[in-house]
Amino acid sequence: MDWLEKSLREDFDLPPKNPSEEAQRRWRSAVGSLVKNRRRRFRMVADLDSRSQNEARRRSIQQKIWLALYVQKAAITFIDGAKHKEYHLTDDIIKAGFSINPEELASITSKHDHKALGMHGGVDGISKKIRSTFDRGVSASDLDTRQSIYGVNRYAEKPSRSFWMFVWDALQDMTLIILMVCALISAVVGLASEGFPKGMYDGLGIILSILLVVMVTAISDYRQSLQFKELDNEKKKIFIHVTRDGSRQKISIYDLVVGDIVHLSIGDQVPADGLYIHGYSLLIDESSLSGESDPVYISQDKPFILAGTKVQDGSAKMMVTAVGMRTEWGRLMSTLSEGGEDETPLQVKLNGVATIIGKIGLVFATLTFVVLMVRFLIEKGLTVGLSRWYSTDALTIVNYFATAVTIIVVAVPEGLPLAVTLSLAFAMKKLMNDKALVRHLSACETMGSAGTICTDKTGTLTTNHMVVDKIWIAEVSKSVTGNNTLEDLNSVISPTTLGLLLQGIFENTSAEVVKEKDGAQNVLGTPTERAIFEFGLKLEGGHNAEDRACTKVKVEPFNSVKKKMAVLVSLPNGTYHWFSKGASEIIVQMCNMMVDADGNSVPLSEAQRKNILDTINSFASDALRTLCLAYKEVDNFDDDSDSPTSGFTLISIFGIKDPVRPGVKDAVKACMSAGIIVRMVTGDNINTAKAIAKECGILTDDGIAIEGPDFRSKSPEEMRDLIPKIRVLFSSLSLYVC
Repeated sequence: MDWLEKSLREDFDLPPKNPSEEAQRRWRSAVGSLVKNRRRRFRMVADLDSRSQNEARRRSIQQKIWLALYVQKAAITFIDGAKHKEYHLTDDIIKAGFSINPEELASITSKHDHKALGMHGGVDGISKKIRSTFDRGVSASDLDTRQSIYGVNRYAEKPSRSFWMFVWDALQDMTLIILMVCALISAVVGLASEGFPKGMYDGLGIILSILLVVMVTAISDYRQSLQFKELDNEKKKIFIHVTRDGSRQKISIYDLVVGDIVHLSIGDQVPADGLYIHGYSLLIDESSLSGESDPVYISQDKPFILAGTKVQDGSAKMMVTAVGMRTEWGRLMSTLSEGGEDETPLQVKLNGVATIIGKIGLVFATLTFVVLMVRFLIEKGLTVGLSRWYSTDALTIVNYFATAVTIIVVAVPEGLPLAVTLSLAFAMKKLMNDKALVRHLSACETMGSAGTICTDKTGTLTTNHMVVDKIWIAEVSKSVTGNNTLEDLNSVISPTTLGLLLQGIFENTSAEVVKEKDGAQNVLGTPTERAIFEFGLKLEGGHNAEDRACTKVKVEPFNSVKKKMAVLVSLPNGTYHWFSKGASEIIVQMCNMMVDADGNSVPLSEAQRKNILDTINSFASDALRTLCLAYKEVDNFDDDSDSPTSGFTLISIFGIKDPVRPGVKDAVKACMSAGIIVRMVTGDNINTAKAIAKECGILTDDGIAIEGPDFRSKSPEEMRDLIPKIRVLFSSLSLYVC
């Protein structure tokens, strides 16, 4: 058995995740000398040759796109008088009320054609020609018309394989082909020696067995393909925010049409080609298209945004100009076909085991056939002699050969890797029913042998429905869970202080109030932003919104490194205010003053600073996430400079509550009873993290909580000693997202 283990380790061992192409080709080369029916044996694994061809096509298209984006600019500069392709308006376009051809509209963005954009009146002119406005977007009543003229936002996909194609693949098995030949010979010899129908029994029995194997294999493969197709459809359910009929809505990317006003923020993948309307510090990563790693800054002077790219920083509004196959991303996707799923580590090992067992089965099958033939020849030589041959002798030899082939069929466990694939696919389906989407088969396999679960807090252990539970302002700490407490808060602070607080809430936010079709108002944004914005709406009550009227001049969206967001506003009296909101420990360090009950800025003493830090810790001890709001008055500003990092005046501290999900404590207890250690990895401070971890049962008496940067600074030896004891890793990720 040592040589078997050595062979498995050397030829079939793969890294547990993301196996390299070299490693995959190595194990296939190891089994290639034995496996004759490669097409069937490897039908469940990745097609590496096809994948290499797809990658080569991808690089070729990226080079063409790169030329279109960069070289064309120089060409147009030298050949200013070059004739452009003529685009004609069809009767359908004119009848629908549009004034630009779909192909021309798509080419303006894909080719970064500034000259054509200028000829159509810029972004404003394009919006008029496609009947879209920046503030209202498109009308929901003409969505079908837009899709019929400008296309739908879907890419051409490889057609699904029919059931009979799986039947044909199953018939390609070399072993089954040999059995079919044996069945045919057996039937011919049987008819010649025993007549009809008795002579057909053996051959017909083999044929029926082959049909049974083929149908079972084809049905299993076909069901698996349907399973993966359903999972793939679930993965493609992506939603974005758009403005339609004057209100912000959440729609599927497949419902996107030309003219839609799309809201982009950090981390979003651009769903279609479009033109930049306005935004703040928008950086786009175009490496997926052009291959260039440097991000591209998008502005009014460079408004072209391509589908498939990602928002690296900032936020913006974009008007869609091309969807589906008219985008560069759509053309790129149309050249690529699925190359199969990467085989999981368990599947790789099972394929290796099946190959070795098949090799052993082949040896014993050959040995069996040789022994039977030798015995047959000896018996025949001793009885009638080797010179006399009859039809029954041929039938006997065929039966011996069929016996040997049957041994190979029984010995080679080709269904074992398929059985594992199907079981993993069904596990993915079951997890999907529990609202847990698994993107890779290997994840199910890994979870089956998990010894540790690392979990986030917000939205995973908690409900992700946040509300402001407590607030500290003007050295007063109040619980604000009811209407009466809001009235109490209004009674202890002046209107000036309240107006400053409302300015900071409503101006320095990414949340937005939208009207639903039924007339009801809804707040869209991240859970944290929604909690603070809804609190501001309650606090505003009957106050006049004109008291906080101001104009946004510059916005710095939330940055995961700075852990804060900031906005510069212009006040009616001609002054400017920087409002900054973010992690408590960051904002407090930026402040040297605070707002008192009368709305005046007073110096922040050491005693008051200590009291503020104690308040933050007390909020966190109650399992509240803390955020601070501060402002700074400035006389002027620089467009190219970032927000200040000092000299701010502290306005308030928010304590936001996110209740623990029902059943979390029981789930953690069940995991621990099964020997699985549950650890929390969160961006919150130590007090909040500990409070939630204790409530969930994660932080036990023998466990420890450690800060992320502190853990990373440890030596490898110290890490090995700490890891078994760690239950909470706090301040390790920038999980606060504005």
